[in-house]
Amino acid sequence: MTDDLKSRADALKASVVHDEITYLKRISDRLENIDKKLAEVTHYMVEAESEVPEKMRRFIMYMHDMHDVKNLYDEHGIEVPPHVLREVERCDDRLRQLLTELHTDGGVFEKVRRHMAGDKENRYDYSRELTFKRTGNQP
Repeated sequence: MTDDLKSRADALKASVVHDEITYLKRISDRLENIDKKLAEVTHYMVEAESEVPEKMRRFIMYMHDMHDVKNLYDEHGIEVPPHVLREVERCDDRLRQLLTELHTDGGVFEKVRRHMAGDKENRYDYSRELTFKRTGNQP
């Protein structure tokens, strides 16, 4: 090392309050804290999805938004554009498909319904399965 670099390195070392181990320990502690909080958040997400999957929650929010768009036209006496009506109809069919999927054997809603059926204080009967109206154009 040149004398200039050596004197700079010495000055830097003198300005350091703690040694490297102390800083590594602080970094390790912070990473451990982040890891614990991330595990906690992940736990809550998994728990929430055991009731309503994120896919369904987001779809329902979108469907609700499309409903609001349609009502925006209706409230002002404006004819709802055909593309909005078609999207609302598509959402209706997709909701039926998602509900069928989630209420079939092994689906999240089926598991929740089965669990709820065991509660003797229920106001409603959860032991029955949902049925959907079949039309000629459905498989």
